Amino acid sequence: MLKQKSSEYRGFRNPGIRMRDEMDPQLAKLYGSRIPALIPAIHAFDKAHIVMLVEQKLLRADTGAALLRALRQMEADGVVETRMRAGGGLHSGEQYLIRRLGEEVGGRMHLARSSGDLSSVGMNITQRQKLLEIMRAVNRMRRVLLDLARQHTDTIVPGYSFGQQAQPMTLAHLWLSWVATLARDFERLHGAYGRVNRSPAGAAIMVGSEFPVDRQRTAELLGFDAVHENCADAILELTNDDSLEVPAVVAILYHSLAKWADDLIQWSTTEFGFFDIPDAYCNTSSIMMQKKNVVGPAEVKGASAEALGGFVIAYHGLKGTTGMPVNERYAACEMMWKVADSAVRDLGWYCDLLPVLVINKARMLEQSWVNWATVTDLAGVLVSQRDLPWRTAHQIVGIMVRLCEERKLGPADVTPQLLDEAAMLYHEKPAGLDQIAITQSLDPQRFIAVRTLRGGPASAESLRQAQLFEEATRADEMIVAGIDARLAASERKLEIAIDAILAHGGSERATPAAP
Repeated sequence: MLKQKSSEYRGFRNPGIRMRDEMDPQLAKLYGSRIPALIPAIHAFDKAHIVMLVEQKLLRADTGAALLRALRQMEADGVVETRMRAGGGLHSGEQYLIRRLGEEVGGRMHLARSSGDLSSVGMNITQRQKLLEIMRAVNRMRRVLLDLARQHTDTIVPGYSFGQQAQPMTLAHLWLSWVATLARDFERLHGAYGRVNRSPAGAAIMVGSEFPVDRQRTAELLGFDAVHENCADAILELTNDDSLEVPAVVAILYHSLAKWADDLIQWSTTEFGFFDIPDAYCNTSSIMMQKKNVVGPAEVKGASAEALGGFVIAYHGLKGTTGMPVNERYAACEMMWKVADSAVRDLGWYCDLLPVLVINKARMLEQSWVNWATVTDLAGVLVSQRDLPWRTAHQIVGIMVRLCEERKLGPADVTPQLLDEAAMLYHEKPAGLDQIAITQSLDPQRFIAVRTLRGGPASAESLRQAQLFEEATRADEMIVAGIDARLAASERKLEIAIDAILAHGGSERATPAAP
């Protein structure tokens, strides 16, 4: 007899059934090693599926109660540990139940289900959980940056383009730009969450089942917002664009995190001297004892490379004709779990580091104008006070800067005579500005103060932006809180349904089926 003894049940892939030989031990070990991250989701699916089968009269109420009671015992013993001991990968629940209750009972759980919807449900639930964790971390960093921005509306720092000093701004202005970026990251993460949080349950491997399963009920019990309307679209072996979108949006987030890490590293160098990174985020050299190596931000840059690599793995692993990429999706998801965990870690690291940066305000203020970053306003004064065309003023000031560089002069050395000389060279007319107008136009603090336009760096405008961004952050925090509440409600609903089956042998919807 080829039927296995229930107490020794090793799964449906057994020699003498479809396959003649045992699976290669290394392959078998690999299959088993892939599921730890999915186990909580698979366990929830097992319970929800049993409840639905009982309610649909596809499973006797007493059988369903026995299965659910055993899964409750598994929870008392530790779900992950028990399932890993039971083996069977995605089918660890069935393997455990058959060993415990026999095939006559435990073998009934998998009705109208496939490895396809098992893995797809597991991956979707796990992806949504990872996205939620990142969304929370993004919102926390937005809060930290908003607090810092309000403290640094008068902390002037050079702005850069092409790697060269461009115009002064403030740390508040810079950090508010980070907040704006993170707001878009949240939108992308939330959008991906909505597309991931659709239930594949009941789709089996592509066409569902002939049994009258209630896909909506299973989705409701698992906290999905909707059901995949097309069974082929539901299964990741056939349609896997969500497994591309999630690593893509996380890689975009990491692109910004890595850029900001570069800023921190560069601005902490001796040459810049804008920031001092606390020693807790630094290392030293085994040979160059004077070194203070900023390793915290460097780790973020390394993780950003993994994030891009994760997307590339998913993109290439999931290519192929419909139904071809199957095992490859596990490689893509394993990298995704790692990258998602790293993103939560690194967002938290920013939240801890940014408030304790030692900021050299005097150094940043000095550098914000000594390299001519404020001269656009000198050209502006020529426009407003002398009624020159902008291009004429631009050319005159450009000549003046060249003359100063040739003569080793800086902004503090500019005189009316020097500006007149430049103007004469350009169009043989003097500029006609006095020293007060020149000095004021080059002052970096004035440069910031007069930029009160919407989106500018002036203190009052930065505070307005901070309030606006705080309201957006609060709204996004409410989105996450709402998701958490809905998921918690679904978990309670599932447990209440289980309690009803255990207590009454079936609820109003769950009357016993014929044997």
